[in-house]
Amino acid sequence: MTDSLTPFTVPTRTLRALASTEPSAEGTRLVRDIRRSKRLVLLRAVLDAAPGGRAGEAADHWALLEEAERKDPGAVRDVLHYPATGVWAEETLRRLHDPAGPAPDLGHLGALAAAAATRAGVAFATTLRPTHGRLVLPTLGLLRPPRPGPLILTEDSWDPDDPAALPLHTLPGGATALDDLDPYRAAGPAHPAAVRPARRLTPKGHKRWDTQWSGALTLLQRYDTLRAGETVQLLRSVVPLGGGARSNGATLPAAAGSLLARAQAPPALAATLVHEVQHGKLTALADVLTLHTADRTPCHWAPWRTDPRPLDGLLHGAYAHLALAGYWQRAALYGARGAWAQHARLRAQVAAVLPVLREHPRLTSAGREFTDAMDAAERAMDDLVPPGDQHATARRTVERERRAWCAAHPELAPFAQG
Repeated sequence: MTDSLTPFTVPTRTLRALASTEPSAEGTRLVRDIRRSKRLVLLRAVLDAAPGGRAGEAADHWALLEEAERKDPGAVRDVLHYPATGVWAEETLRRLHDPAGPAPDLGHLGALAAAAATRAGVAFATTLRPTHGRLVLPTLGLLRPPRPGPLILTEDSWDPDDPAALPLHTLPGGATALDDLDPYRAAGPAHPAAVRPARRLTPKGHKRWDTQWSGALTLLQRYDTLRAGETVQLLRSVVPLGGGARSNGATLPAAAGSLLARAQAPPALAATLVHEVQHGKLTALADVLTLHTADRTPCHWAPWRTDPRPLDGLLHGAYAHLALAGYWQRAALYGARGAWAQHARLRAQVAAVLPVLREHPRLTSAGREFTDAMDAAERAMDDLVPPGDQHATARRTVERERRAWCAAHPELAPFAQG
């Protein structure tokens, strides 16, 4: 396991492929490599900041991880790069640097080590402290010890058939987990209700998700085989959203490779997967490449929202909606009901904001190249136009919405024009 962030060079071909939103082998590989490198640097930062540094209890857990890696590197990578591990690591690092705040959960590093060693088949014995009578072993599941107090774990402690164990649910068709167990699957109990994870699901809830997930993947494979493959490769877990969710899905930058989603019919879930995977791709790219130097001032019109957006939010939204426009265009060719209307509306929305993005003075040269490639991808959709005047009608509708937004936000009207 390396200590330093790998220096990344993004070739023009790869940058333009990512900007188009179309899946590519080099784009997928770059996103995964960035995520892995960033995660290792973050974990090393936690180890260095922990009490005792590389000589304390955290170092013992890290030593077990390294021992497991020597025997089964793949198992250890999966545990360390599991999305919830990133949320824990970022939260722990924040707490380690804020002595006045809540105490960091360094014991979770022991749970990561125990899970990795168990999966690698390494003999070990370590003492961990369950929280509220539960101990989560990331990527495996949850243990409910019969007695309170510290728990001595060995390589034989995890048995998915034991009534005291709750295995992590795996969705059909791959290695994507439906995570309703890990305490770090989202950003914690203080996170806004809009993206708060649901409580543990019942077997009926798991079955419902299995059906919807299978249906969504079937649609993706039918309409857009490459996006189906990209989804499986880049999505390690799905976290069910709680009842207060106001949207179909959300992506947390700290949980790379995961998305929060509410239960929904397969056509809607397929679109949510396409949308949220793009946010994850753009977040990874922005970790190694500066696309703009704008601040977080919310001043831009985004046709898919009512509130003003900062430049970064506008870029993310346009990028995700560009992918959806392409997805619905392909779905329309297979006769999917309402797909042409969806495509026309989404394309018109993206086309309306691309001039604002491309002409923004705070774009870097890489950002200019990226938005130019987005523009080329949008214009390439002319090769397959909707029947009738659906495209023109959608553009007129979006233009009316722009004028109405400018009237409601006169002080921001200049930011809505390209």
